Amino acid sequence: MNAIDPDFEALLVYLKESRGFDFTGYKRSSLMRRVNRRMSQVEAADYPEYLDFLQVHPDEFTALFNTILINVTGFFRDADAWDYLRADVLGALVSAKSSDAPIRVWSAGCASGEEAYTLAMVLAETLGLEAFRERVKIYATDVDEEQLAEARQASYGEREMQAVPPELAAKYFEPVGNRFVFRKDLRRSVIFGRNDLVQDAPISRIDLLTCRNALMYFNAETQAKILSRFHFALSDGGVLFLGKAEMLLSHGNLFTPIDLKRRVFRRVPRVMPIAGAVFAEPIPAGTGGVVGLDELRNEAFAASSLAQLGLTSDGLVALTNRRLEKLFGVSSRDIGRPFRDLDLSYRPVELRRYIEQAQLERRTLRVADVEYGRNGDVTHLEVQVSPLTGKDGSLLGVNLIFHDVTAARRLQDDLEHANQQLEAAYEELQSTNEELETTNEELETTNEELQSTVEELETTNEELQSTNEELETMNEELQSTNDELQSINDQLRVSTAQLDEANSFLETVLTSLRAGVAVVDRDLRIRMWNRRAEDLWGVRSGEVVGQHFLNLDIGLPFEQLRPMLRGSLGEDGSSGEVSVDAVNRRGRAVVVRVACAPLRGQEASRGTEGAIIVMEADDV
Repeated sequence: MNAIDPDFEALLVYLKESRGFDFTGYKRSSLMRRVNRRMSQVEAADYPEYLDFLQVHPDEFTALFNTILINVTGFFRDADAWDYLRADVLGALVSAKSSDAPIRVWSAGCASGEEAYTLAMVLAETLGLEAFRERVKIYATDVDEEQLAEARQASYGEREMQAVPPELAAKYFEPVGNRFVFRKDLRRSVIFGRNDLVQDAPISRIDLLTCRNALMYFNAETQAKILSRFHFALSDGGVLFLGKAEMLLSHGNLFTPIDLKRRVFRRVPRVMPIAGAVFAEPIPAGTGGVVGLDELRNEAFAASSLAQLGLTSDGLVALTNRRLEKLFGVSSRDIGRPFRDLDLSYRPVELRRYIEQAQLERRTLRVADVEYGRNGDVTHLEVQVSPLTGKDGSLLGVNLIFHDVTAARRLQDDLEHANQQLEAAYEELQSTNEELETTNEELETTNEELQSTVEELETTNEELQSTNEELETMNEELQSTNDELQSINDQLRVSTAQLDEANSFLETVLTSLRAGVAVVDRDLRIRMWNRRAEDLWGVRSGEVVGQHFLNLDIGLPFEQLRPMLRGSLGEDGSSGEVSVDAVNRRGRAVVVRVACAPLRGQEASRGTEGAIIVMEADDV
């Protein structure tokens, strides 16, 4: 088991409080792996640093949620399980309902919608198109709004459509460009909406609930909570269809397997105890021979083994019995007192709102799982609140019955434990049978530890599948970019060859000149220095390029050249020529004719970019 990291838990609390995504019920190993992957992409060293990054960069939430919510799905995923559902489950489910009764389906964790539309195709094939449109509602939910928006478009590429049989693809999809769109007239039966399985209320009266490879991301406690909600959501006889990595080994009180191999389960009805009426029907006429009926009724009520309390319609205590006094201390001395003044009205459970609801709705209510601690012992109670009405339908009062279900609770726990052992034994037998049928089939999971390992491996597989899809997309983009770069490289190669040819030609021209030539930029830094200039002044090109022209240690009187250089570099860029006395590289006095012309670019509006200085010497 992973040790709790307080910094990581603080990050989860921040995600829940700031964006409403509660990941505290997810398995820490897989959740931390995915968060760490995102942290490495933004170069966050630890969880506090990443939390700071989220606070500064709100757009990062989207990237993080896309990494956590892998959203790997597909049409007819695990085809064998879908074939079994269609052939052996849906027919019986539809036959059990009247011909015009609605069929309600819930696809929990629908991601980009492939599973919901698979359900639509399977049901349409079972019922026929007309009956499907009239009777079926498919509620597809997820926590990821971006995935839901994509699912509502019902548009899929060729890669997603490969899993759809060709005859179904032709019947239920319409080609639009290079994509395939699910039929609009059938799409109205598929309703997409956001639902967090951990926090939000479940959809009710569901006949078929699919939640495939979503439970495996949650820890055992959260799985139990979600499965309890699924049990509430399903109608009696409803079917739960899970993914191949999910087993329900310890939830036999909620679901029983229809086919364990294909992970199809049926809802187990919850049996509620039904207590008889507190008061019998009025004694019919002709019973005048029976005497002492009032005393008999009172004694029977007082001696009842169930703690009972009768209230008038205006909330006064009217009847109590001995069991009630022994359990809660309420006796005949309290008759006539307002019920709200008794501790029993709010301890061990707030009863006044149930009494008001029973009076208003005129129906019996039950309050289950009430724990009452007394003298160090805990008693488990179930409270029945029944309105009492007269012959004319008027409200006479309310009767409260407190059922002691402590022994039943113990028996239920023992039965649940026995069911767990039985289910484990059944799983081992199933695994053995499959080994005998074929050595290639996967061994069935036989205990909770191995189940956890399978779920972890399936999670990793889906992460890798998601990563593979991302890499394929990136590879296509990189290939396109590579083609573009290759084209640019070819152009650069041609341009480089042309430039080399031009430079070679320019070098030949400058070498052929008898005069020394220097090209300077606007800051008088030398950009080019030809061979004749090297011969004249005794400095090589590599020594002077980049140097300031007026800082050269050569025999030119630069003070006499400044006005002419300034004129060439001015806005108008004038040309000039001057003869000056100088000393060449051999130390001999020479007369040098220096001509200076502005260097202009192709765009005249940009002004001069430098100057061209031509130096030609005559010996004195």
